[in-house]
Amino acid sequence: MLKGILFFPVTPFAGNGSIDTAKLSDHLRAGIESGAGGVFVACGTGEFHALDLAEFASVVRTAVRVTAGRVPVFAGTGGPLPLARQYARAAEEAGADGLLLMPPYLVAGPPAGLVAYVREVVAAGSLPVIVYQRGTARFDVPAAVEVARLPRVVGLKDGTGDLELLARIVTAVRADPATGGRDFQFFNGTPTAEGTQLAYRGIGVDLYSSAAFCFAPETALAFHRALTTGDDELVRRLLAGFFHPLVALRERVPGYAVALVKAGVRLRGLDVGGVRPPLTDPTPGHLAELEEIIARGAAIR
Repeated sequence: MLKGILFFPVTPFAGNGSIDTAKLSDHLRAGIESGAGGVFVACGTGEFHALDLAEFASVVRTAVRVTAGRVPVFAGTGGPLPLARQYARAAEEAGADGLLLMPPYLVAGPPAGLVAYVREVVAAGSLPVIVYQRGTARFDVPAAVEVARLPRVVGLKDGTGDLELLARIVTAVRADPATGGRDFQFFNGTPTAEGTQLAYRGIGVDLYSSAAFCFAPETALAFHRALTTGDDELVRRLLAGFFHPLVALRERVPGYAVALVKAGVRLRGLDVGGVRPPLTDPTPGHLAELEEIIARGAAIR
């Protein structure tokens, strides 16, 4: 069972374009020491889409070594089915504790096809799997219940923002005799999830991924504490002063959900390099705005 802040580290690249495992180790240690409840490497924020199999395995091995069992390590997989199976096996061989299964590439299959996709990736190894509902992977209620019944599927992460659909999925999965007694977890996986977490909590989804934790751990932790202790006024101030401005900046350029996070890590003193194409790094003007947003968030307590 996962709890607390879920840390989605970036993947550092060296000047020659290779994976910088030393910087990754520093990034991971900082996040774990700040209080991460789980580490999700080589996922969306970690540019899973831009890593080859050897790079992916290196990232996962580094995370497993640095965490040393202190928190669970989940690794991304997804994309074309043959590749998703390969990455799933590589993550298991590298010592990961579980997988985050992201959407298949490009095509939008019907719910029955998505269930079959999940089933085949799960069968590629023995790790527990959290299924990410977003983009081309959108489950209806019967399909979500069927996926939740798979023995090694332990959670559903929602990035659609469709709370009406998710509320029906949560109710159906928790009422289903085959899943209701299991430790099945739901996650808010929308970009900058803090901005929508009040609404997700309203339908019983308490866990969320925090990209902001990568570069503003103090602010992310302050929000999490305020949310879980009922400090509504501090939640409001953090949303108004940090998270909502961050969302507004993020929405200006496609891909900024990742590029701004990586830029934020650099602004805080760890040179993790830029993003790989097709993403682009923030402009100087947007970097200046991001720096101001980070500073404002740090001042809110």
